[in-house]
Amino acid sequence: MKRVILIMGTPCVGKTAVSLQLAKELKAVHVDLGKLVTDEKLSSGEDKKRGTLIADTTRLAKRVKQIIDDNIDKKDIIIDGHYATDVVNSETVAQAFVLRRHPRELRQLMTERGWQEEKIRENLAAEILDVCLFDAVKAVGSEKVCEIDATGRSPIEVVHEIIQVFDGKEPCTSGDIDWLGKLEQVGQLDDYLKEF
Repeated sequence: MKRVILIMGTPCVGKTAVSLQLAKELKAVHVDLGKLVTDEKLSSGEDKKRGTLIADTTRLAKRVKQIIDDNIDKKDIIIDGHYATDVVNSETVAQAFVLRRHPRELRQLMTERGWQEEKIRENLAAEILDVCLFDAVKAVGSEKVCEIDATGRSPIEVVHEIIQVFDGKEPCTSGDIDWLGKLEQVGQLDDYLKEF
């Protein structure tokens, strides 16, 4: 039986680029949840305030299960999306990698994408407050969750670390990245969380 691997993290941490590269390296099936929602019309509406589709998690979960069932004996499956734990049965997950990125770098990437300030602040707060990490640990357990700092790193470098974890050459750890503490230590926390 092959592995179901989740790649999670707040928007702009590099989930899709890393997932695509990892799928290439492992010759795995890649499932981009956002693309699946759009391509197969698996949304329940649109969040006009954020300019995004609202995933119909019930229908999406059924579709993801079908993809897993169709492929699990043939190939590893990489599932890419910040809400992956909402649509994948936790018992099928071999490993969940939560990508992290320094809020300063995240802000720059979000700004380059032309996001509105409110959406940027909301996603920065999620990164600083470890929301994706919390969700992953809650869903699949801390023993299956690996946290990787993608700050200043290429997708290939991040994939190399993931493969090192699979090969037992790097430890799988979580809870080590503390943007909240680091920003507070240098007096910048209020710059990121002032609106909350």
